[in-house]
Amino acid sequence: MFDTLRACLRTLALLCVTGLSVPGLHAETGVSDTRIVIGQSAVFSGPARDFGVDYRAGIQLYLQRTNKQGGVFGRRIELVSHDDAYEPKRTADNTVTLIEQDRVFALIGYVATGNLIASLPIAEKAGVPMFAPMVGTTSFRTTHNRYLFHVRASYESELRKIIGHLATLGIHRIAAVYQDSAFGKSNLDTALKIAAGLNVQVVESVPLAIAATDAQPQVAALNKARPGAVLMIMAGRMVEVFIRDYRATGAAAPLYTISVGITDAPGSASRLQGGLQGVVTASIVPPPTLTRYAIVAEYQRDRAEFGEKIDSYNALEGYIVARVFVEGLRRAGRDLTRQGFIQAMERIGTFNIGDFPVTYGPGNHNGSHYVDLEMYLADGRLVR
Repeated sequence: MFDTLRACLRTLALLCVTGLSVPGLHAETGVSDTRIVIGQSAVFSGPARDFGVDYRAGIQLYLQRTNKQGGVFGRRIELVSHDDAYEPKRTADNTVTLIEQDRVFALIGYVATGNLIASLPIAEKAGVPMFAPMVGTTSFRTTHNRYLFHVRASYESELRKIIGHLATLGIHRIAAVYQDSAFGKSNLDTALKIAAGLNVQVVESVPLAIAATDAQPQVAALNKARPGAVLMIMAGRMVEVFIRDYRATGAAAPLYTISVGITDAPGSASRLQGGLQGVVTASIVPPPTLTRYAIVAEYQRDRAEFGEKIDSYNALEGYIVARVFVEGLRRAGRDLTRQGFIQAMERIGTFNIGDFPVTYGPGNHNGSHYVDLEMYLADGRLVR
């Protein structure tokens, strides 16, 4: 009898050390008495690296603030990040590693539509929450997934804001250049539907490769169609390539981009030598220097305190994302489980992060609806 009891106790101790679940005991993967481990796969190398680097910096910034204040119920939050170089296959592999080897509690801060397509089924099968991917693609919003939570507004909201603005100005003939990827094609379809509903004609649409260094054929095709405005449904350095070649032709139609178009505005402005002037962008967070917004003032306060040099829209978005995530952890209570976290998020209703509202419920994991339009100056600053 005593041998059996000793064996049971040894087995119980082993399970607790390795973090495996034991019926009747609280032992969630990625959660201990002192820490919560979360995981991220994002682009940290290559031409689109600014997305992942800045997004992670913002997330880490608020985690530093949280940990300095004692964490959540005494647990520090640790972020494990892996580079996927913007490649969906690597994102899928990283997701398996994060779940099976790093044994994270939740996934956070993924980047790009194709990468989310590749990784979400893996997370869902494992029952791991996936929080705030930098993705606004419509299909992820219209099909409810219990494990997926958004914070940023959808690309549909951004495109509706842009195309509605053009219609109000009386511009009813537009053209589009889109990223030759799942992200670009899906959001072109969304733009076409929105345009049709607003009596706006898309007179030409052309794809551009992610790694393109020359956009002259695309520019020629769009100029031939003589649109009243050009909508860029792209992300990262390829936007610079298109703007450079478009401006070189002397074309006068105004350029519009969604929020992920320009990630390094000062760098883009310098490389384009004034060519960024007048480009209009959708923004899904307030300007990161406009401290009359409480959320921005708090973000800048924490940047100063923790010495964070990165300062961008994507970094501010990451900071907001981490604040919403930590709020969900707090509401889930001391006995933290994945299912408890999901339920806590669904009970939030409408909640203000500073003065930035987000809304969640059992059938609504979409978060924010904030979208505004801003215009770039030649030096990369934005004005309204």
